[in-house]
Amino acid sequence: MNKVERIAPCHFGLEAVLKREIIDLGYEIAEVEDGRVTFYGDADAVCRANIFLRTAERILWKVGSFKATTFEELFEETRSLPWEDYIPKDGKFWVAKAASVKSKLFSPSDIQSIMKKAMVRRMQEHYGLEWFPEDGASYPVRVFLMKDIVTVGIDTSGVSLHKRGYREVSGKAPITETLAAALIMLTPWRKDRILVDPFCGSGTFPIEAAMMAANIAPGMNRSFTAEDWTNLIPRKLWYDSVNEANDMIEDDIDVDIQGYDADGAVVRIARQNAQEAGVEHLIHFQEREVKDLSHPKKYGFIITNPPYGERLEDKENLPGLYQTFGESFKRLDSWSAYMITSYEEAETLASTIRIGSLSLELEELRSNVVGAKLGQEAISTSLKAGAIGFGIVAVFMIIVYLVPGLAAVIALSLYVGLILILLSAFSVTLTLPG
Repeated sequence: MNKVERIAPCHFGLEAVLKREIIDLGYEIAEVEDGRVTFYGDADAVCRANIFLRTAERILWKVGSFKATTFEELFEETRSLPWEDYIPKDGKFWVAKAASVKSKLFSPSDIQSIMKKAMVRRMQEHYGLEWFPEDGASYPVRVFLMKDIVTVGIDTSGVSLHKRGYREVSGKAPITETLAAALIMLTPWRKDRILVDPFCGSGTFPIEAAMMAANIAPGMNRSFTAEDWTNLIPRKLWYDSVNEANDMIEDDIDVDIQGYDADGAVVRIARQNAQEAGVEHLIHFQEREVKDLSHPKKYGFIITNPPYGERLEDKENLPGLYQTFGESFKRLDSWSAYMITSYEEAETLASTIRIGSLSLELEELRSNVVGAKLGQEAISTSLKAGAIGFGIVAVFMIIVYLVPGLAAVIALSLYVGLILILLSAFSVTLTLPG
């Protein structure tokens, strides 16, 4: 196998999930960085990664990396890359995106413009052309600068991989498919366990879970930019990868995956999306309020993206909604709940859920009444330690700096004494942290 580096960008914080996916797909990891995982693979790896990876945002064919702190260096280093090995003379090429973090070069538009000129110059020298028609296959370039190190890749995916092809219509504030898949993979849920999303919206969580359960590859029903790169990837490799994905499908299975939403119109959208994904027979969608959340069986999972109030009138209803969810969850026997939300008070809900999630007999073992003097001994000990430390510093200052050191010690002593007098005068309670 010709080991070429491929770059798989992902949401920040999900690198470990994506790394595990790539390893399970059979490829060696080259590097893991914030927001991306680099791995080794041949042309076949490009096809399989695009089709099988659930948490990657796209797959880049790495062209090279170099250091650049000036636009002149950026131009010359970009020009030195072997663009002719990747882009034919009729290829359409441009720098689709440039991102910069902690680097001297930070203007995306300038970076894009200079790199495009450098690419043209290189290809002019190789192909002997002054002008390129750019009427062939597309080769969008993406560049990322981190601490002056420039990493360059060509985007093989095109539209982001979170676009599976099944969600033609979505509800309000939908979660992306890649993020939903990652959250499911971060939980212990498996296809033989119950999964319920009480705020299912357009059905992303239930659909992604059903696709995992049926082993349906997320990218098998969409197209990719690199399908037209016949100079780099034979079409047969794409066909082989799709056939592999088809052979792996096991949709004749018995699963308990449910999606609820209070909005009937949104539930109809979810059903339509599930049908497009080929998993409508694996999911039970229902119009249901969260207060009616129930299930007779134990050990189920709730995985959800509850509302977080984009509008002011919505925010006013959130405390009651989350409280209702917590109360409904308590009625479930030995269930686990996982959610992703930007609602600021969700942590309080999490505490409520944890308190009510286990049915335990409680027995009072000991009861203590504590007052404001808690930790008095520790405070006294700390004051003594502070006095000893101050004494050591004072001796050091006087020995090393003589008269100036003595003056500094006297000034510091007066300052500390004044502070203590003020604290005493205003009856300030002294605590150990203070």
